[in-house]
Amino acid sequence: MNSTRPLYPALAGQVAFVSGGASGIGEALVEAFWEQGAQVAFCDLDEQAGNALCERLSAARDGAWPVGRLRPWFARCDVRDIDAYRNVLDEAARALGPIRTLVNNAGRDTRHALDDLSVEMWNEMLAVNLTHHVFATQRVAPGMRAAGGGSIINLGSISWLRGRPNLIGYTASKAAISGITRTLARELGDGGIRVNAVLPGAVVTARQTALWRDPAADQQFLDLQCLKFRVEPAHIADSVLFLASPQAAAITGQNLIVDAGLAQVSVVG
Repeated sequence: MNSTRPLYPALAGQVAFVSGGASGIGEALVEAFWEQGAQVAFCDLDEQAGNALCERLSAARDGAWPVGRLRPWFARCDVRDIDAYRNVLDEAARALGPIRTLVNNAGRDTRHALDDLSVEMWNEMLAVNLTHHVFATQRVAPGMRAAGGGSIINLGSISWLRGRPNLIGYTASKAAISGITRTLARELGDGGIRVNAVLPGAVVTARQTALWRDPAADQQFLDLQCLKFRVEPAHIADSVLFLASPQAAAITGQNLIVDAGLAQVSVVG
């Protein structure tokens, strides 16, 4: 539990849905909303990890956090299957009430050279990193509008700002997320729905550690960053909580970079 994180009382009791919430940044997001007293729903392909997270949070006892927190609501779902994902969003809303915060987090940074790219691989990368953002937003927007508004937060990446090689499918998807965020903010704003994106930098997760992290990689990122510490999932969760809260009531259509100064660019205007 993060005892230094501020509480946002307005999030208590509200329904927050996180895609890809069983591990990595998604797990930190689920835990952060749960700490706020929100009714958290999430989906993931990894059923074992999803159930384990529910058990861990349900067993937690910490008087520093709001009372009355419910066990997180979890469903196994492949967000590439849009019909199945729509059904999961509907089930969560029926079980808990209207979704007031949607965090489009699910994604995968598969590495591949341009010469190895196939049409099938390209379509797969768009499906896992981009398409579900749009259709999940489409599904929850009417309920948010009827409930008086809501907050949608898309998880992007600074990878496209840095022009990272061997990631063309991933960076194309993440660049598009910045674009759809601005368009959806304009389209949904009259219903009181805010749409923003958080663009993480090099975040230390179990997946990154297992596949690519070593002392040399750590040092390379520290040398490039303005701030000399590795970015953790909790840093991303803190930013998402703020954007979900009433304290960000006048913020929409924005791309918030959370990278300790790695990219040193702006995506506004």
